[in-house]
Amino acid sequence: ITDWPPDVRGKAGLFLAFQYPLEIAGISVINFLRQSLSARKGIDLSVLELRLTIMDWMDRLGMAPSFADRHVNEGFSGGEKKLNEILQMAILEPEMAILDETDSGLDIDALKVVAEGVNAMRTPERGMLVITHYQRLLNYIQPDHVHVLAQGRILRSGGKELALELEQKGYGEITGAEAA
Repeated sequence: ITDWPPDVRGKAGLFLAFQYPLEIAGISVINFLRQSLSARKGIDLSVLELRLTIMDWMDRLGMAPSFADRHVNEGFSGGEKKLNEILQMAILEPEMAILDETDSGLDIDALKVVAEGVNAMRTPERGMLVITHYQRLLNYIQPDHVHVLAQGRILRSGGKELALELEQKGYGEITGAEAA
């Protein structure tokens, strides 16, 4: 899949939430979601139909209704960018979601809201890969499996207790690297 262009990945049901989401000037959140959902599902929704669909999710994520008319990530705080990505994931309903350090830059309140959104999207049919360096996210999103990766390889795997062990001991024992 690494050779697939982004639109093909999206249509196949893959979703990526970035550590540092990009701004898309001139495109409103509602129009971005409408175009993305139309491409993903092969249907053509009106802005009104989509607005009715996203209002529930925006309310759940504590987003003001006016958020839908703002340009994608333009002038958004770090927390708003992450909430926007959770909103996108909820609307697009991917088969597989990859959340790359979705906890990066979040204060504790935003972290809880983002985690609640992620947990609401969890189903046995939807794969989720949550990438983090910190236990704090895993206090709210309980992992099924934990893997330690370094230099493109899985060095160790386990359950949620592995994350707790890493929090106590650090990565040094597993990776062989000393803390900087």
